Amino acid sequence: MNDTVVTPGEVARRTIRRTDWVPCKAAFIDCRTPGSDRKDNYSFIGAGVSQNADQHVNLQEPHGFNLGAAGMPNGTINSLHLHFTAEVFINFDGDYQLRWGADGRQGEFRSVDGDVVSVPSWIFRGFTNVGADEGVLLTVLGRDDNGGIIWGPDVLRDAAGHGLYLTADNQLIDTVQGQQVPPGTALIEPMPQEEIDRLDVFTEAQFRGRVTTAADREWVAEPFLCSRLAGGGAQLSLVIGYGMSEDRRAVPRLHEPHGFSLAWLRAGAGEGVLTHRHAATQVVTARTGRWAVRLNTGSDEQVVELGRLDTLSVPPGAWRGFTQLDEGEGELLVVTGGDGRTELDWLPEVVEAARRNGRMRDANGYVSPAAVLTGATEDD
Repeated sequence: MNDTVVTPGEVARRTIRRTDWVPCKAAFIDCRTPGSDRKDNYSFIGAGVSQNADQHVNLQEPHGFNLGAAGMPNGTINSLHLHFTAEVFINFDGDYQLRWGADGRQGEFRSVDGDVVSVPSWIFRGFTNVGADEGVLLTVLGRDDNGGIIWGPDVLRDAAGHGLYLTADNQLIDTVQGQQVPPGTALIEPMPQEEIDRLDVFTEAQFRGRVTTAADREWVAEPFLCSRLAGGGAQLSLVIGYGMSEDRRAVPRLHEPHGFSLAWLRAGAGEGVLTHRHAATQVVTARTGRWAVRLNTGSDEQVVELGRLDTLSVPPGAWRGFTQLDEGEGELLVVTGGDGRTELDWLPEVVEAARRNGRMRDANGYVSPAAVLTGATEDD
């Protein structure tokens, strides 16, 4: 694995503070439809499915997934639409009514703080903020190029009544602002009803199986080689994919390929994950607590402190370690690129300290008793 050193300038470029969020109020074709006209769209990593060329993107670099957020005051509606790749909502202190189906009546789910909701691809979905305040709904979308979205037929018809049209290459045309549809340009037409009728049906029970609430989380007590060492006592809860767990029995709630894994990391004051690296893209966002992320080693070390809703993108091959600084317990959202298990490379000092503490990794890379492994005989 190449040893990636993250320079101070690169650290600054990859750090997205809550204060760096830049909303787009006309990201989608429903931006003038009553009920949907107060939406703010945020694109932190990749443009997501924004249909506005002026959408601000904090970090353009491909990660294999897109990260953004929806800003919606009470009563604001996100209109029915369909995605081709994964769409996952992470609820940070909000109260949202999710609905799905071509008319939004196939089923509903009420999402609250701490939920992770993986919405099935190729079904229409929408949501409304029914909470007293805005809250935050983070979104992770699968793949760098997610193919755009398809709007419900009524959404397109309503938008046309407000002078908004969508070209076949996903560009928003605003005739009220004087824009013209270029001659010969094809416009998006409503999805044919016969194709809508062929879409999958999801019951509320099936949909609930794709939701991981705070109460649903299963915490792995010893997820890493460093878990028994001072400062390495974080716990891990797998939500989507196996991610970077080194516990042989840890199983995620969702196995279906998304193009990324998603997990929660929690730790008390002074605890976290000791220095390691891997070959995948990775993005961390603080939900609670205050987290110090150490990048690089030795004289090259850089430290980034993350507060609530601050995000850091760590490049593949970079050494990193996480420490929770606040009293009490803090939670960190971890999104890692790829569908496979992420194999960790630990600093030699960590490997040696773990061995002295009775822990090694077996041939599959899972944490195991050192006393057993040192007595094993390798095949010739």
